[in-house]
Amino acid sequence: MPKAKTNIFFCQNCGYESAKWMGQCPSCKEWNTMVEEVVDKKSISKSGKSVDRAKAAPLPISQVHSSSEHRMETGIKEFDRVLGGGIVKGSMILLGGDPGIGKSTLLLQLCRNLSVKFAQAGKNEKGEYSNKILYVSGEESAQQIKMRADRIGGFEDTLELLAETNLSSIRSVIENRKPDVIVIDSIQTMYQEEVSSAPGSVSQVREATGILMQIAKQQGITVFVVGHVTKDGMVAGPRMLEHMVDTVLYFEGDKSETYRILRGVKNRFGSTNEIGVFEMRADGLREVENPSEYMLSGRPEQSSGSVVTCSIEGTRPILLEIQALVCHSFFNNPRRTANGADYNRVNLLMAVLEKRLHLTLSDCDAYVNIAGGMRMTEPGADLGIALALISSKKDIIIDESVICFGEIGLSGEVRGVSMSEQRVTEAKKLGFQTCILPQVSKEMLERDAKDIIKGIRLIGVRSVAEAMEAINR
Repeated sequence: MPKAKTNIFFCQNCGYESAKWMGQCPSCKEWNTMVEEVVDKKSISKSGKSVDRAKAAPLPISQVHSSSEHRMETGIKEFDRVLGGGIVKGSMILLGGDPGIGKSTLLLQLCRNLSVKFAQAGKNEKGEYSNKILYVSGEESAQQIKMRADRIGGFEDTLELLAETNLSSIRSVIENRKPDVIVIDSIQTMYQEEVSSAPGSVSQVREATGILMQIAKQQGITVFVVGHVTKDGMVAGPRMLEHMVDTVLYFEGDKSETYRILRGVKNRFGSTNEIGVFEMRADGLREVENPSEYMLSGRPEQSSGSVVTCSIEGTRPILLEIQALVCHSFFNNPRRTANGADYNRVNLLMAVLEKRLHLTLSDCDAYVNIAGGMRMTEPGADLGIALALISSKKDIIIDESVICFGEIGLSGEVRGVSMSEQRVTEAKKLGFQTCILPQVSKEMLERDAKDIIKGIRLIGVRSVAEAMEAINR
């Protein structure tokens, strides 16, 4: 007779399964992440769908009728932008972020907007609201959520609160109340009685996600799920969690800063390159409709090592200030620090400047910072980082009306980047008078966008040497 229960070791970081304990996970290479869980083979997973094998048959693609998905706007434009235009009915959305970053606040504001919209839709024949929202909290009581709701603003009775962690009870409430939107805060606190492991374990998270996915797809309910993150910033639990849901959003930002960034890393119904910018205030999160103007506020005047560049996030151009400080080092190994930029990319650009411009940087400490705490990994910021380093090393003050963008190769050449037209338009809108850009991008703009470049001076450069000459003029 086979054993009804067996012990399996799971990796808490990636979900790797093993029959025995190991110090290092073979999949993600993390140490001391294997935990033992008891798996009951007799228990039947309720997350799977029962399929009649006799009726299962493939269908030619020409006979499949596709319909455009109906999107519901949330009233938060930055949130709708990241989702691709609004909420898709029957989708499952995972929101991750550091503790205290504002995940629950953002979703509660979303629920407030939807509750007002649903209340305006009116009631049915039974005197009940036709559309409802169910907010399920496994970490806070209903009273604690009410305190936050009073700080955010007025809510309607279309929003219902439930403090529960048992998925069987939650499923029963969903079947009785039939809400249109469900918020689960958070997935790590939910548990299924048939699974013997503790809440937050790999088995429980996987089972809970499967049940919620089944509810979303079968009943056409939009489900928002809050997920904890690990020390590396990834959603805690098995990697399968991100594969199962339709959309994965990360709420980023430094808690010491006032702004927050909502970034989409997976989206089956839209782009994964869009970002939404928010500002944290006492009464909740406020949208930042013009991030460029917000990021450039407080820029220093007549200071070397500072230059403005333009980065593209999805379809949105954002102007950012790059600061660099280069000074002589008294240590055998000079220090290199990059805050907001790729550390390896900064070292590569310093090597290019030392080789192609004969700048002595090997005996200098170098610090690069993206003002405002924004993270930027786009190659179009290479020219801005290089000019900031040159400006600090040679103590050259770059005029405040100058902006630059371009990718730098290992030979010191400045390559063209995408969406040059949108970058120049954003720079012109914020009052910049001179733009240093790749020569190929300048020629393209002069040929195809003559109306846009009126009122702004374009300086095309082919190499970092020409770019250095441009800021010396």
